[in-house]
Amino acid sequence: MGLPKIDLPLFTTTLPTTGETVTYRPFTVKEEKILLIARETKQMDQIVLATKQVINNCLVDKKLEELSMTDVEFLLLELRAQSIDAEMKFTIIDPDTQEHIELTLNTKDIKLHEFEDHTNKIKINDDFTLIMRYPNIEEVVLMLKGVEKSKIGLAEFEIVMRCMDKLVQGDSIYKFADFSEQEVQDFVDSLDPKTIKKIETFFKTIPTLRHEIPYKNSTGTEKTFVIQGIETFFI
Repeated sequence: MGLPKIDLPLFTTTLPTTGETVTYRPFTVKEEKILLIARETKQMDQIVLATKQVINNCLVDKKLEELSMTDVEFLLLELRAQSIDAEMKFTIIDPDTQEHIELTLNTKDIKLHEFEDHTNKIKINDDFTLIMRYPNIEEVVLMLKGVEKSKIGLAEFEIVMRCMDKLVQGDSIYKFADFSEQEVQDFVDSLDPKTIKKIETFFKTIPTLRHEIPYKNSTGTEKTFVIQGIETFFI
């Protein structure tokens, strides 16, 4: 006779960028080990791979590929709070004194930072409006790889193409997913500089999860440690 299988409770939460409600379960000990191993490697590829595996396992009614990077980071915090504890202690190295500083973070303190002028609706002219979507984890990784290879321009261009969701003309709606990559590229090439500038502003002002923790080093200097981005969530 085998050991009984323990059912895990289900929780719901509201995604910060879309307001959509999703259902998830806490991660298991096995999945916690996956995250811990990825954290120890300090390699972005491994962190992303572990994140994708665990979130896809724990989400009940949604796929990770459908989520923005901000929502992925939010779910990581929610999963940790429900699976282990909302409060976590960790150590950082002060960049000036090189001393180890003990800090405490409550994941519930991390809030969504929004810009007042942010919008995903890009007005091209009186006839056309471009609707953008937020980049997902794969697209953010593409951007990071572009930075590493000094090809940020090409990476940004590809992400712009991927993140264009719809083109609205009056009552007509054109979904970019219905067109070929060449057709989308030709459309981007035809945009005027003012529209490109608006698209750049969209990416620069995407809502992000951010929290600042004040501390003092041994010299009495007041410092701030910033929690932002998927790598800092693996501290």
